[in-house]
Amino acid sequence: MIDNRTDQPPRSRPMNLVFIMADDLGWRDTSVYGSTFYETPNIDRLAERGMLFTQAYAANPLCSPTRSSVMTGLYPARIGITQAAGHLPEEVFRQSLRPPGPPWQRALQANSVTRLSLDYYTLAAALKDAGYATGHFGKWHLGREPYDPLHHGFNVDLPHWYGPSPGRYFAPWSYPDFPGQAGEHVEDRMAEEAVAFMRQHRDRPFFLNYWSFSVHGPWEAKPELVERFRAKAAQADPSDPQRHPVSAAMVYTLDEAVGRLTGALDELGLAEQTIVIFFSDNGGVTHIREVEGVPGVPVTSNLPLRGGKATLYEGGTREPLVVAWPGVTPPGSRSDEIVCSIDFYPTFLDMLGLQGKQPKAGQPFDGISFVPALEGRPLERDAIFCYFPHYTPATGNVPGTYVRRGGWKLIRFFADNADQTDRHELYHLDQDIGETNDLAAQRPDKVAELSALIDGFLRETGAVVPTPNPRYDPLATPSPP
Repeated sequence: MIDNRTDQPPRSRPMNLVFIMADDLGWRDTSVYGSTFYETPNIDRLAERGMLFTQAYAANPLCSPTRSSVMTGLYPARIGITQAAGHLPEEVFRQSLRPPGPPWQRALQANSVTRLSLDYYTLAAALKDAGYATGHFGKWHLGREPYDPLHHGFNVDLPHWYGPSPGRYFAPWSYPDFPGQAGEHVEDRMAEEAVAFMRQHRDRPFFLNYWSFSVHGPWEAKPELVERFRAKAAQADPSDPQRHPVSAAMVYTLDEAVGRLTGALDELGLAEQTIVIFFSDNGGVTHIREVEGVPGVPVTSNLPLRGGKATLYEGGTREPLVVAWPGVTPPGSRSDEIVCSIDFYPTFLDMLGLQGKQPKAGQPFDGISFVPALEGRPLERDAIFCYFPHYTPATGNVPGTYVRRGGWKLIRFFADNADQTDRHELYHLDQDIGETNDLAAQRPDKVAELSALIDGFLRETGAVVPTPNPRYDPLATPSPP
């Protein structure tokens, strides 16, 4: 296929990069991905400008691990950040197994590293060294000072907050050095600050890292939008699980922020000079059943995908991804290639012509550049992996890992059989996107083949593998989540 870039006039300066990552936005939480209740006109327009991916994955079903993978190009299993732990007061830099857990747990689960070490040469540091102005806006959750964005390659960090959520969406906020006017919505303010950053650096290349607080809890939204979607929910099909007015209002505000960023690029004459990426850090929340007095309606639904945030099923890690690369991605195009959040760092360097800015010695990439996919060519990759060695009672998840190779996916749940041996589930996603038909018993050959890949992945990344819990009692029952 002809490289579309050959028909473009020479660029006077390097491309800008705007990376937008939503928090807890599910695969089907935008209208361009099939939602009939949520409204996302700006994200839809971004997809019209670029390429939509149908099989893009977060490296973990929780936020901090995926964020670490974006910043380093490495699997969370290698980094050791495998839970949403960046806000914790303890500084932990080495993963290990926890002491024997409660008797209902068959496996010893791992702890998590709580800080992104300053030893990593991050994406932001690489672009800063290449002459880019670098700005981070919104959620970080990879550690308190000195492990904050300003120490990881960013010139600007607002609101300079280490927590897992905004605390509250409306001012007054909890951020010590970032006051807001009473009633001001944090997403509106973050978008305003990000636009000011672009305006300030319009005459030089910039990297804008916009990691929105939306749509993470607490579940609160602008009252007028809640009422708008409450009226829409009253007319919605009661069998549609996506009909929560607060969630819809939060998604709409997120979309408005995307519109402010892309609209500013148009206004500043930078749209053709800027690559824009839209992604989410993990799947949508499905395990909380009541918000704002709407009983029985989940916060969101990832159907037809199974599960959601904090699970190893597709709803936990398959994400929306849109890439608009002027002159390269055909407008309104679509790709079914398998890509992962570990791929962003090498891909961005490739897109920006900075292949020489590879990580320092001793920090190879786990990810690959998916520029071929953006140019409409097949992507050569063998498999991707996810490692999540934790119990999450609210979702029913047990410590495990998975491999995705072609259409096949094998999940290994550590020590989860009755005799505390590992349990496997096998799915052919091309035929069973909802993971309803476990083929492990019918295809032991495929289980063995993919299990060998998992063994190699765990060994090569130095992952801490959960082992049988010596306190396990088959008669014990878990406490309520």
